[in-house]
Amino acid sequence: MDNGWEEARLRAARALATLDEVEAGDHVCWVMDGARRFSADADAFIADGALFGDKVVVVGSPASVAGVRQLSTFPPSAVLIDPVRTRGSVVAAVQQEAKRASSEGYRSLRVLACRQSGAGSAPETATLLDGELGLEEMAALGGATVVCAYLPGPWAASALEQIMCVHPQTLGRRPALPGFHMLRSGSEGWRVTGVIDSDGAQAFGSVLRAAALHTSAVRLRFDEVDLIDAAGMRALVDAALHLPDRSVIVEGANRTVRLSWELSGFAVPDVPVEVLG
Repeated sequence: MDNGWEEARLRAARALATLDEVEAGDHVCWVMDGARRFSADADAFIADGALFGDKVVVVGSPASVAGVRQLSTFPPSAVLIDPVRTRGSVVAAVQQEAKRASSEGYRSLRVLACRQSGAGSAPETATLLDGELGLEEMAALGGATVVCAYLPGPWAASALEQIMCVHPQTLGRRPALPGFHMLRSGSEGWRVTGVIDSDGAQAFGSVLRAAALHTSAVRLRFDEVDLIDAAGMRALVDAALHLPDRSVIVEGANRTVRLSWELSGFAVPDVPVEVLG
C-alpha cells in the first residue's frame, strides 16, 4: 500500500536504564545530571558498534567530543562531524555517512550526538528540534541507532520537554516527561500518541513548526491520541499558519477529536488543517 504510511519500525516510547538496552533503530534522548558516567556508558555504546558491524559517527564540537575520542574503544574508522563546519546541515552530513556505510559493508550507522547548551534559547531549541526530527527519520526509516547526549548545562526545562517529544527512548534525568510523542511513521508522516493539553501545547506547536520547515504538507496519524484540548488545537492551527503555503493533514482522529475540532470553529477554509477519521 503506497500511501505514505508504509510501516516504519514500530517503536514504543520507553525509558532505558543503560545504553546496553539500545537496539538498532532506536533514537535515545540521554539527559545527564553530571558527566561522571558519560565515558563509561559512551564507551560501551561505541564498542557495540564494532560488535554489530556498525559505522560509528560522533557529532559535536571539538570540546564536547574530546572525552569520546580518548576512549579505548574509539575506532580509527569513526567519523567526527563538527556542526560548525557543516554550517547547520548536520543531518545532511550524517545522511552522507549513511550512504557511504552501506557501500563500505557496514550493517548500519551508530550515531552519538553530543549536545551542549549555550543558554537554552528559543533559536537554539528550534535548531535542535530540526536536527532531531531528521535523526528520528534516519532511525525510523533507515535503521540507524542514534543516541543524543545532552551534556550538563543550562538547559531550559521547556526546551528539554520539546526535544523529548521526538525521541521514543529516554535515558537519565527526566525533568518533565511529555504528555505526547511525535515520531516518524512512514516516508511522509508522523505518528502522534498521548495527550495534547495546555501543558504540552507549546511543545506540540514547536515540533509541528519544525516539521513544516521541509514539507508543504505535514501528515499526522492521530489513532493513538487520547485527547487534544483547546490549547492543543490552537497550537495546531498556529503551526499551520506559521509558514506560508503550508498545510496539516490529520488522519485517524477519533470521533471526539473530530467533533471538538468542528465545535471549536476551526473547520473553515481559512485554516489549512484537515482533520479526518
